[in-house]
Amino acid sequence: MQEDYKGNKQILFLSTLAFFVSVMVWFNMAPFNSTIMEQLGLTKDEMGVLMLVNLALAIPGRIFMGQLVDRFGPKNVFSVLLIVMSIPCFIFALGNSYWQLLISRLLLGFIGASFVVGIRMISEWFPQEKSGLVQGVYAGWGNFGSASAAFSLPVLALIFGGDNGWRLAIASTGAIAFIYGFVYYKFVEDAPPTREFKRTKSTKVMKATSFPDLLILIATSFPIYGGMAVLVWSLQRTDLLPLGWALGLYILLGIFYLHRSTKIWLENRAYLKTNIPNEEKYSMKQVGVLSLAYFSTFGGELAVISMLPMFFQETFTLGAIGAGMIASSFAFTNLAARPAGGWLSDKFGRKKMLTGLLFVLSILYFSMSFLSAQWPIILAVMLTMSCSMVGQAASGSVFSMVPFIKKKNTGQIAGIVGAYGNIGSVCFLAVLNLVYPAVFFSVIALGAFLCFISTCLIKDPSLQEEWDKDKESIKRLQKKVRYSSDVKQNI
Repeated sequence: MQEDYKGNKQILFLSTLAFFVSVMVWFNMAPFNSTIMEQLGLTKDEMGVLMLVNLALAIPGRIFMGQLVDRFGPKNVFSVLLIVMSIPCFIFALGNSYWQLLISRLLLGFIGASFVVGIRMISEWFPQEKSGLVQGVYAGWGNFGSASAAFSLPVLALIFGGDNGWRLAIASTGAIAFIYGFVYYKFVEDAPPTREFKRTKSTKVMKATSFPDLLILIATSFPIYGGMAVLVWSLQRTDLLPLGWALGLYILLGIFYLHRSTKIWLENRAYLKTNIPNEEKYSMKQVGVLSLAYFSTFGGELAVISMLPMFFQETFTLGAIGAGMIASSFAFTNLAARPAGGWLSDKFGRKKMLTGLLFVLSILYFSMSFLSAQWPIILAVMLTMSCSMVGQAASGSVFSMVPFIKKKNTGQIAGIVGAYGNIGSVCFLAVLNLVYPAVFFSVIALGAFLCFISTCLIKDPSLQEEWDKDKESIKRLQKKVRYSSDVKQNI
């Protein structure tokens, strides 16, 4: 069995490194925010817009990238994405006008969709019983690219020196992405030689296999556009976007959603009238629940990372360095916590672990709502790190289940679930703009608890794994029987 996946460790390393480079490019602006503001004479509001648009296209991008990877394969998609995204990276590094910075940063949001490409690649190269662990390694170590950018790029800028040091540091990440795109294409394949990579026939909308699933599919696409609308609202509320522009974008998003929903309905209505084979059937309910779980786990994590330094500075009167070190614990624990969540799911059951982790996470986030200056700082840090580790383990548990819903649609499903993580961060940060941090933590806790309840609606894919193993054993036995018969006939 292991021979069928020979070379999978190399694929894991190369794919994780590809995602690491993507994330490093995605967040290469963050270490130089103050420098860019000073040199180019930008206001704080203009800088805020750049940070928000950097995240915007990652939401629809993950859906689009999921369709592409299922149609053309992760090798082609990941390679092209890295090479093409180096172009807006170079434009940003050379930019002198605000519009150059804005458009290039908006386009760079697409590289945040690279996550879903590797999910499909890894699922092809590893057996089911190791899926949770390796998906956790891929996501946990790949996401560390943001922390790496924060640590290494300022040092690189100092080495280059001069007023253009930051430009050369950012351009260097684009050069790495460009070169690595060709490296990745040369040294990876979509699937092991002994296995067939199953492609979808087109990049059209996903096919539901029952009428209730069709309704769920339409419903799950609404938050994609709703999350973008929340982003527009956040920009307009802080006067970063004129009201007229905001209203126009709301109308445009509404039109896009209606068009998308109509397309899903028409294409699936005809498909549902056909005789759908059993092997093509899958549950959209699984997709919906896992999407909401990722909304609360990874979305909550991104939102907390964004506000944690300032929260600790204001609550415990810490300096910027001390608060930043505490906030960085979220990034460092991800290296171990997310793979651990996947491994625990492989070993003790995916549904069981996800349910337990969501319950514990809701308690921890609710406990964080009571944080105040009266707490010992050590206890506050321990609670924060515990919340980080459980949340990231739960994210790992979510993606330990994604590849088992429907194999050849793994990219599209990962795109939907992954997009919900970005949507969650936008929505939770919007809540933070309206309420106190205590309420913010309580809202995330409530989301995690509701997801804990919703997990009773999904099935444990471990049962499907056993069935797949039995089918594989039967196929192997049939091959042996046919081989024996052929030998006897030849004799």
